[in-house]
Amino acid sequence: MAESNVIVAVGRRKEAVVRIRMRPGSGQRVVNGRNLMDYFKRAVLVTLAEKPMAMTNMADKVDFTANCKGGGLSGQAGALSLGLARALQKLDPGLRPLLGNEGLLTRDARMKERKKYGQPGARKRFQFSKR
Repeated sequence: MAESNVIVAVGRRKEAVVRIRMRPGSGQRVVNGRNLMDYFKRAVLVTLAEKPMAMTNMADKVDFTANCKGGGLSGQAGALSLGLARALQKLDPGLRPLLGNEGLLTRDARMKERKKYGQPGARKRFQFSKR
């Protein structure tokens, strides 16, 4: 069943995880069974997600199907961007310098800070009363 020309990559951002299957094609982009613009709804998120494709001029040369889970739309768009960059690098290792110089292969490690005991949030404190 496995096709030899399919490239699989994973991208993560915040709580979002995106699995990508990329193959040579005509530029079809599907995210969770929907068109890319229909899924993300905002042009800013679509631009962020497609940045690796635009940088490498591969938008009309490959098809990809993405499965997004967790997080919000912004985190999923960032995860999709990282996953696409990784998949493009697997497809053509010569693209690594171009993608790397733009910071598209770097995993953004910023995560939500955990809540601490004795206070209502990660940093917020309960109200202090002197008397």
